[in-house]
Parts: sequence; C-alpha cells; structure tokens
Amino acid sequence: MRGAVVHVPGDVRFETVEDPKILHPTDAVIRTAVTCVCGSDLWPYRGAEPIGDPHPMGHEYVGFVEEAGSEVTSLRPGRFVVGSFATSDNTCANCKNGFLSNCLHREFMSTCQTEYVRIPNAQGTLVATDEVPGEEFWPGLPAVSDVMGTGWWAADAAEPSRPSSSPDPPTAQGAIMQITRSSIDTVKGPADWFTGDVYIDAVAAASAPSRVTASLVHFMPGARTHWHRHPLGQTVFVTEGVGLCQRRGGPVEVIRPGDRVLFEADEEHWHGAAPNRLMVHLAVNEGDDDHAVVHWLNPVTDEEYHAAPATG
Repeated sequence: MRGAVVHVPGDVRFETVEDPKILHPTDAVIRTAVTCVCGSDLWPYRGAEPIGDPHPMGHEYVGFVEEAGSEVTSLRPGRFVVGSFATSDNTCANCKNGFLSNCLHREFMSTCQTEYVRIPNAQGTLVATDEVPGEEFWPGLPAVSDVMGTGWWAADAAEPSRPSSSPDPPTAQGAIMQITRSSIDTVKGPADWFTGDVYIDAVAAASAPSRVTASLVHFMPGARTHWHRHPLGQTVFVTEGVGLCQRRGGPVEVIRPGDRVLFEADEEHWHGAAPNRLMVHLAVNEGDDDHAVVHWLNPVTDEEYHAAPATG
C-alpha cells in the first residue's frame, strides 16, 4: 500500500509501505477514507521532535472496516468508522471510570496517513456511523478523531462554568478560556480587564516548547476587546452567534458562524460580539519566542464600537 512517510525534518514522501495485518483478536484493519495532518505532526516535520528511522505518520482518520479480529463483535466489514488517536478497550478500570485516553491497554495511533491501518483495541476505539456519510462531509470528520474529543475533554475537566472571578465591566461581559502552552503569565494584558478563569495547556510538543496557542472566548452581546495584535497572525473560527472585527484603518467586518479571518503578523485589530448577538470566538495563533499570546493596546471606544454595522 501507499502512505506518507517522514524521513527527516521537511522531508515527507508518499511511498510504498507494508500492508497492515490483524495481530491480535482485538484488532481491526480499516481502509482510510480521509486522514489529515495534525498540528503535532508539525513538530517532527519542523525538527522540534526526533524522527529516528523513516516511518509512516498521522493519527487522525476515518474509514471503512476491512477486517475485524475474532473478539471485535460490534463491527463488521464495510461499516464506516471514526477512530481515535489513542486507543481504548472500554473495559479496563480507567475506561470504566471515564478516563478512556488513559486506558491501561492504550496504544497511540501514529501511522494513519496510509491506505490501510491496523487499529488496536478496535471494539472500544472505533465508532461506527449509522450510515455512510456523504463524501462531501468526509474532509471534516477527522476533527472528530482528535481535536473535538481533546477540546471537549479539556473544557469539561476544567469546568469553565464554575469560576466566577472574571471582572464584568460593561464592555467586557465575556468569560474567557485561554488555552496556552504553559501558564497564565503567557497572557499579557491589564489585570483589571480580562482575567482568565480557566487555563488549559494544549498543543505542546514532547521535547520542545510549544509555540502554538489557542484561545476560546465567549462574548455576551455587546462585549468586545481592546485593540490588540497577535505576534504571528491568527485564524478565527466563529462557532456560534455573530461577531464583529475591525482592522486598524479598515471597516468593521461582520463574522458569521464558520467564517475564518486571517490576520497578518502583528496586525492591530479588535473583535467582539454584535450588539444583539452572542458570539463564541476561537483564535489559533503561533506565539513568539517568549510565548506572548496577545499584545494588548488601547481600549475600543464606544464610538468605534457603535459604528459597527447592523447585523440583524
């Protein structure tokens, strides 16, 4: 079969690799429908983690069951399945207590950007869909294999609804969850403005400091930030409600669910919720060398904010 093989930093080749086989009765082999590159795949690609011998890569995947071991009773060939980057048997003590990512028989998937993949602990790891999704939905499904579960678990474990320490001035009615590499000192801003309630370490490399950060901000209607800038640009995914943003010297832009907004490095801008709409804002950013996530500048004035267009 063919697969993506990383040889040295910056050198990934699509070449012939060994076909997977059932090694244990709890295994399954799937034919991948879609796989994708994860942020953590970039660490060895950039040379931030050792590669060792050339090997297939990837851990986000969906596909069709080709073959199942004798102890895999819940899956049959032909079923469309979503997997996970960490396998779990769903039967050990950790799994029964809700800690599936720490299954006592866990194996990490790391060879999924190939045509076929062996899945250990298939009974607990693979989830079959009721029917085969339309192919137009396939490219979005690998997110369910990794980032959706990772993000949900982190947010749920941190219980962001419990904290109540955030300041609530009229122009900052939002609860912020700042997801960063290390600690709260990565957030550089006035203490009397946004104070994060929940901090989650995310996207860290095993052997090098992470430079990728993300922040999830819930804006109540009418809430907005300072003018600010992110060191190396950002992508904004608005997952709920309607938001606004404005670049220095530019018009106010309406951001609707699913929009992506790209900023140039250090470009000054502000964003927040429309006056009458809730907004959830997710920003992904590569921090600079001292992990400064946000460089805060001047507050947004009422005049600037109220100049925003009507959003319906």
